Amino acid sequence: MTTEPLPVPADGSSMAVSAMRRLESAPGLDGLVAAVGRVARALPEGAVDSWLRGIPVGHALHPFLTDLPIGFWASSLALDLRGRASEESAADALVALGLLSAAPAAVTGLAEWRRLDRPDSRTGALHASLNGVAVGLFGASLAARRAGSRSAGVGLSLAAAAVTAASGYLGGHLAIGKKAGSRHPGFAEPAAP
Repeated sequence: MTTEPLPVPADGSSMAVSAMRRLESAPGLDGLVAAVGRVARALPEGAVDSWLRGIPVGHALHPFLTDLPIGFWASSLALDLRGRASEESAADALVALGLLSAAPAAVTGLAEWRRLDRPDSRTGALHASLNGVAVGLFGASLAARRAGSRSAGVGLSLAAAAVTAASGYLGGHLAIGKKAGSRHPGFAEPAAP
């Protein structure tokens, strides 16, 4: 499968590209970069780091692992929106599974983040922070559900899903737009003849 760049408007502009370029060059995010850096530096180096970045399997594990919490949370919301009382405990369990599976996704993401250059580390720090907000909101959702406040729990899940979508855009920008993830050298693009 070959990939073609998306068409550019006749005037050469792209709101999304412009927005991402502004984000990448925003020194106001450097405090956030420093905070994420303190957490990322706590991760082990060496063989553990290699595994966290997916080197033994050929490419980054982080994108694959993010599918788990997103899938659990999306499934929970689907059950919530159906509104069937018989599915409430399943929806709540899916929120909890999403929270549990968010930890390995976060750790592998931090391992990848440590290797980003300054512009990409700004995007990555915002991505990580938004993920933290989403996890907090889903955690509050689970607490509200367990306390018997179903409507508040569902509302918190909806807010968390919106934050997750924004964060996912930033993660997709890094993974696809910037090709920032670890990969085996055998997957590098061959030089043009």
